[in-house]
Amino acid sequence: MHEAVGQRTFIGTGVGRGVVAGPVLRMPDHLPEPSEEPFTGDPVREQERAAAALAATRAELEARAKRAGGHAQDVLEAQAMMAEDPALAEDVAARIAAGRSAERAVFEALATVQQMLFNLGEAMAARAADVGDVSQRVIARLLGRPTPGPPESDEPFVLVAADLAPADTVLLDLSMVLALVTSGGSATSHTAILAREKSLIAVVGVTGAETFEDGEIVLVDAGAGVVTGSPTKREVRTARSTAAARVRVSPRSPGELADGTPVPLLANLGSIDGAAAALALGAEGVGLFRTELLFLDRRDPPPVAEQAERYGALLAAFSGKRVVVRVFDAGADKPLAFLGSGTAEPNPALGVRGLRALRAREAVLRDQLTALALAQDANDAELWVMAPMVADLAETAAFVTLAKELGLRTAGAMIEVPSSALLAAQILGVADFVSIGTNDLTQYTLAADRLLGPLAAYQDPWHPAVLRLVKLVGDAGLASGRSVGVCGEAAADPLLAVVLVGLGATSLSVTPAALGEVRSELRRYTLEAARAMAMDALGAASAADARSAAQQ
Repeated sequence: MHEAVGQRTFIGTGVGRGVVAGPVLRMPDHLPEPSEEPFTGDPVREQERAAAALAATRAELEARAKRAGGHAQDVLEAQAMMAEDPALAEDVAARIAAGRSAERAVFEALATVQQMLFNLGEAMAARAADVGDVSQRVIARLLGRPTPGPPESDEPFVLVAADLAPADTVLLDLSMVLALVTSGGSATSHTAILAREKSLIAVVGVTGAETFEDGEIVLVDAGAGVVTGSPTKREVRTARSTAAARVRVSPRSPGELADGTPVPLLANLGSIDGAAAALALGAEGVGLFRTELLFLDRRDPPPVAEQAERYGALLAAFSGKRVVVRVFDAGADKPLAFLGSGTAEPNPALGVRGLRALRAREAVLRDQLTALALAQDANDAELWVMAPMVADLAETAAFVTLAKELGLRTAGAMIEVPSSALLAAQILGVADFVSIGTNDLTQYTLAADRLLGPLAAYQDPWHPAVLRLVKLVGDAGLASGRSVGVCGEAAADPLLAVVLVGLGATSLSVTPAALGEVRSELRRYTLEAARAMAMDALGAASAADARSAAQQ
């Protein structure tokens, strides 16, 4: 039986607004690093063992991908492709021939891939954890040991882990998992995104979470971003009653404030498959459709006709509604073979990416815009097209001019770097709308890679510096009479969503699972109250102070 320890409180980043209390079960530790001792057995037999383990791991991941759906399916399919990569098999075979065991060869080969991804910058670093998960699964098979994964229990529990791989989340018995608490990750990590998709209560980036013991009762308050060990019964009752006091509205009702001010609530989508679920959850359209996910593994640019067909299917699903499509956001950090320069960049996050990569391959951009125009003309959805990673007026004007020349009616720009926020008034002089990508805006404003664990504390869009940039964009939108959307993960934080509206956002785009909580929270405040909350947050000295000021 668990021996009670003193009450402890830890702060992290909450996902959603839920509150739950329950006993802890910890994620099992990873397998140890395989021995470096030289292998003296039969290398041919060892290569056969490695090949069989890779093939079995690929098949297992493919099967889980089919069951998963959503973001998890995309990641699991990518992991399966890693396991069957011929280059990986060749590397493993070469290491075995050089005297490594199958376990050590797999470990070294995949560790090399991980390091390469880290070196490519923050966006590709997201895949490094997925590579590590593949490594663990293959090595476990070679050792004949159970694959590390979520613990099993006959009673509901709070899962505590360093972080969760997508393959782990697929195995979670949602009827037993009360909440997720991780010491790693941020609001934009796989764990946070998957928690939103599955409507799981979660608090991520909790420094000190590793000190919770199996069986210890913890109170997880996602709305406050707080995890309390050994809470009192009164604290549990208070937290639950606070969460229950949220306003509940129909998922079919439009997004609006308490005074009737409309705030359209749109969905972030990476594939057409998510359209039906988003509509069922009350999405009033699409605020961000990520087109590069359709073509990540292509060696050649997709033909115009094929693209037009895919975009047309999306527009047909959202007939009569707004659909905001982002052109390929790719480059050295999210490589598409047909956009790559072949030249390594020392800092890809600050390199030839987004619109810069597309302008260097203008034929690819022209084809995509042409396909979008064809889809626009064949459907009655209201298509808006925007460019990623826009830096200034000149880039905006070049994109908008080309889009209009090719027949698109509404063209805008994403605000993801501080320069474009500072120049928002100029940009809105030529763009029909702007959309703020808070994930990148936060990391570039605070000069902190959003996927580096030691910098997780910086990955907070509540930071007053980020909020002040949002306010500049909101003011520019109000002065120009043009739309200012927010499509980053910040908009999925219900309280921050209210503050963003107070700063001038006219629409919000979130992962579909967050639509209900955001809709409910907006209904609690008038525009005047939202603006007052925003001003209090702007005057704070830190992200924590800004959040606290808004909560007050």
